[in-house]
Amino acid sequence: MERIVIVGGGIAGLALAASLDPARRRVTLVEQRPEPPRVGTSLAVWPNAADALREIGIFDRLAAVSPSVDRFPIIASRGRRLESSVPESILVARSDLLDALDDAVPAAVDRVVRRVDRLDDDPLVGADLVVGADGVHSVVRRDGWGDRSRAVATPVLAVRGVHRGRVDEADLGEYWGRGQLWGLGPHRDGTNWYTAFRSALGPRDVDVVAALREASAIAVPPAVAEILAAAEPRTTLAQRIMVAPRLRSYASGRRVLIGDAAHAMTPNLGRGGGEALTDAVTLAALLDRLPIDEALAAYDLERRRATRRLAVSSAAAMRISLARGAQPLRDALLGAAGGRGSRRAGGRGSRRAGGRGSRRAGARATAGTPS
Repeated sequence: MERIVIVGGGIAGLALAASLDPARRRVTLVEQRPEPPRVGTSLAVWPNAADALREIGIFDRLAAVSPSVDRFPIIASRGRRLESSVPESILVARSDLLDALDDAVPAAVDRVVRRVDRLDDDPLVGADLVVGADGVHSVVRRDGWGDRSRAVATPVLAVRGVHRGRVDEADLGEYWGRGQLWGLGPHRDGTNWYTAFRSALGPRDVDVVAALREASAIAVPPAVAEILAAAEPRTTLAQRIMVAPRLRSYASGRRVLIGDAAHAMTPNLGRGGGEALTDAVTLAALLDRLPIDEALAAYDLERRRATRRLAVSSAAAMRISLARGAQPLRDALLGAAGGRGSRRAGGRGSRRAGGRGSRRAGARATAGTPS
């Protein structure tokens, strides 16, 4: 039997382990954490990611407890507001997604709890295929693609958490200031909040208390100020936004990259987690149909182009949303596109996925920030 070793037990690694047929190959999942992390905010499940979750068999379970979204207002200075529709999607709590994926992994998959520092470490020796699902700081990418493939730090810090209370529906959305953005969206436990701004903190081991202090020091929209004041460091994540370098291929020999290891992007389009799911089910389906080398070539052709376009678009969105000198022009264009004044979105037929009534979301989740 072919032996496939997956390095990394986050979204991408668990999704692949859940998608591969253990009757046809021996699968080993290596993850340094003994259990999925419990801290985390919402992830936007766009239609392609929803299809991936259906393939794995867990979409209905997640949709039953997750709020749905179909609009995404952007609010700039002086009440300039742009209402825009998005494909109807659900916002899944990261912990719910990881738990569901973990439960979907067949019992026949070998699980190894350990840190991988080199690819000549056991249990990777002798594998027919090593899959790097180990995030933006991927050891698999560094080993197979060299030092030039190391993650690149942006000047932007992302701080996010879950507020246990629910804010007024009219306050949901993404707020663009001068060099800083804030977002409020629904979470099954309350309100998903996030902010991004330029900071010298990090890039590793960011002091959460210092990050919250910096986030609160800038002029904050009233709806966000109350949430920031109540944020608890122990339930807050603060990370420098890192991106993966542009690679000529996601496959190198018998190594292949999925998720953030392949294409970590800025979180501004909310697509990182969903693309990791799509990577996993795509690779699994190709491995079921083709010999390994052919499957890797087909996977690279299909996924590299699609994710590269998203990474470029997401980086452009970050530059626009965090504009400083060009902020007045940006806000004027927003006003022209969406109308001026403090017009607020009304809730027409707000609902949750699964048919239960709920508020309609006005924000996307921060989904691409590397975990």
